[in-house]
Amino acid sequence: MQHRFEPGLIWWLVYHAYRAAWVLGLPAALAWLWRRGRREPAYRQHLSERLGTVAPRRDRPVWMHAASLGELRGAAPLIRALCAAGFPVRLTTLTPAGRAAARQLADEDACRGRMDVVYAPLELGSCVDRFIARTGPRCALMVENDSWPVLLVRARCAGLRLAMVNAQYSDRSLQRDQRLWRFRHRLFAAYDLVLAKSERHAARFRDAGSAEVVVAGETRFDVPPPETQVRAAAALAARWGLEPGSRPVFAVASAVQGEESLWLDALQALRERSRDDGRPAPLFVLVPRSPQRFDALAQALEARGWRFQRRSRCLDEHLQALPPQRVAANGVVGGANDTKDAAADPAPPELLLGDSLGEMFFYLALADVVAVGSSFLPAGSHNVIEPLALGKPVVVGPVTWTIEFPAVEALQAGVLHQEPTPQALVERVLELLGGGAQAETARRAAAAFCQAHHGAAARHLETLQRWMPR
Repeated sequence: MQHRFEPGLIWWLVYHAYRAAWVLGLPAALAWLWRRGRREPAYRQHLSERLGTVAPRRDRPVWMHAASLGELRGAAPLIRALCAAGFPVRLTTLTPAGRAAARQLADEDACRGRMDVVYAPLELGSCVDRFIARTGPRCALMVENDSWPVLLVRARCAGLRLAMVNAQYSDRSLQRDQRLWRFRHRLFAAYDLVLAKSERHAARFRDAGSAEVVVAGETRFDVPPPETQVRAAAALAARWGLEPGSRPVFAVASAVQGEESLWLDALQALRERSRDDGRPAPLFVLVPRSPQRFDALAQALEARGWRFQRRSRCLDEHLQALPPQRVAANGVVGGANDTKDAAADPAPPELLLGDSLGEMFFYLALADVVAVGSSFLPAGSHNVIEPLALGKPVVVGPVTWTIEFPAVEALQAGVLHQEPTPQALVERVLELLGGGAQAETARRAAAAFCQAHHGAAARHLETLQRWMPR
């Protein structure tokens, strides 16, 4: 039985204006998808799904929506748990990257035959209604903080029970919503159940009027590091002479456009400071967030004179080192047209450029210390759970509102280090790379922190099994 959703007259006026804007803007939205398809052809595929025309389901699946690739990866333990418990699942996403990752998940043994993947419908009542009619879901689960007004309102009109999983509502988002007539804030009252990451987030959802709010944690803590990637990192470390106490490794994960020069300057400063102090310069690992930046960063490294290798040109599909004669010089020192035999320069590189997707745990496993990108930009830091899960001390810049959980808790536990400037970050990294007892203590603290937050998928599933209609 759904609770009442009564956001007020002004809210409904704004809502209908929003609906009208989508109706009028539909040609522009479709044109944007088509233009985006010039760079990423997958955006031009399955357009009918975005209009709600999906294959009919007759098994009353759980509809789960994970808008982005990051949300999907975080929710994967819960999706597996739902399938293992016997629930059929229809997963929707918004991007081709999310769809591709979801398809891989659907092919896993735990999900095969129980889960399919389609695009979410556009914010048009007819599209959402068509999708719901063809899917026939028993309920809808939205990941993290989805607040698409038409989608949620039409789902309620169809009698669907709504839940938000891995739910977060940051203080910055709340302040923004309060400046915008609390439109989105009131929309959260449409949810029958909210499974929040922390008590801090839960309090904000209760204030918004969500019917039932439960603190269930963050299912990203239940994502196991892939053993194949961890073993491959150990093998490469041995090949490059990165034994503990010899040459440290510093990784920058999820570097984003607009911040790349900052990280390149920081890496150069770390290299110079290490040499001035008479100790080996770290091996640097730089992993861009977007594949569109792979070539641009390679060119920037070449222009700065770095001796680097690109993962795609020095490792095979199994993350095993290619024979030296197969590694072109443009994988070692840059130079797109240089074909020098890499065997002439057998030394490990100064930097490994992570130009691949789905291998983040490999890069993190190589590292002794990790910095997470976008933390010096207003958009906010990317997630820090993956490096913490591998027992790595993590350093971020000043902007962490996007990861309020677990950033606040990790800072209190001393496993996350937040620095106000790139210069301060360099000093902190030098301190953490010093090795010895301090490094071992940091590793154990990170592992203990993750273990304390493990089990969120089971807590989610337990609550959902009680709540979901059969």
